Amino acid sequence: MQQVTLDEAIAQLPDLIKAAVRGEEVLIAAGSDEVVKLVPLTAARKPRQAGSAKGMIWMAEDFDAPLEDFREYME
Repeated sequence: MQQVTLDEAIAQLPDLIKAAVRGEEVLIAAGSDEVVKLVPLTAARKPRQAGSAKGMIWMAEDFDAPLEDFREYME
């Protein structure tokens, strides 16, 4: 973990950004309080596309037929 003051962060911002992208935790402090944590953004997910699972899902012809285990409850 790397902790720097606000003045140091202003002077070293490009290096601090590179460190955060590498996975290091970078904290910026104002006085004795930690006020900012630099973290890399995660990669954006692809938007969902309608029909992308076509052919992967099927439904049995008798999917809604009564189950044998529940026959006594249906009488």
